[in-house]
Amino acid sequence: MVGNEVGLAAVVFDWAGTVVDFGSLAPMGAFVELFASEGVHITIEDARVPMGLPKWQHIQALGRLPRVAAAWQARHGGALTDADVDRLYERFTPMNMAAVPRHATLVEGVPALVQALRTRGLKIGSTTGYNREIMAVLAPLAAEQGFEPDNLVCAGDVSQNRPAPLGMYRTFIDLGVWPARRVVKVDDTVPGLMEGRAAGCWTVAITDSGNETGVSAADWQAMPQAEQEDRRRGAMRRLAAASPDYTIRTVADLLPVLDAIERRLVAGESPH
Repeated sequence: MVGNEVGLAAVVFDWAGTVVDFGSLAPMGAFVELFASEGVHITIEDARVPMGLPKWQHIQALGRLPRVAAAWQARHGGALTDADVDRLYERFTPMNMAAVPRHATLVEGVPALVQALRTRGLKIGSTTGYNREIMAVLAPLAAEQGFEPDNLVCAGDVSQNRPAPLGMYRTFIDLGVWPARRVVKVDDTVPGLMEGRAAGCWTVAITDSGNETGVSAADWQAMPQAEQEDRRRGAMRRLAAASPDYTIRTVADLLPVLDAIERRLVAGESPH
């Protein structure tokens, strides 16, 4: 199928909240602890707002949230500067690295999905807002469980990362796939979906396992159905800012979407 000029050639996944770390929990405590060490209180909800961006830009975006910016100004006598972000980022990386092993479990259904994609002859790519240092911890843990993609593009690997498409362009080169309409990007964040959209790919948004619901798999399963539905609707509203082509609950629901995209490609359709 990779050689088919009409059909799909590859699926490109985000990592945390999409294929691993249900609820995208690993970075959250690190962001809260990081700002607390500077005398500035942020909440988990604050920390989730810029999720999907590379982590340097994520820290910068947190410092620009109105309440956080005011608290930083009051504590430090000035706005958060790029030099401050550099300093915080250097401390954030080892904090996040320490948290990753506690949240490295694959989302249910990922190994079976990988096998199905390989059977179809599809390449498997990946991009992430994590840097290489963090991924050096996470990638081997994921591989042990059955997720080992054909490439990995991290924050810092390209001059402009999410929501710019350069990480996807590098993925096309790594995988040897083109044109973009033969590629699907799967992500649980607006910046990650916009990365795929800007590159010209089909985009599939994830609700239940992602940042926008923000709870562990165990807590999600224990949650009353009405609350699940409420959180899911909220996630869909926020992810709609990226105008995804499809929205699913977890990657376990992806295969029927790929079938639908294949039919649309055969019919001559393109994404968006």
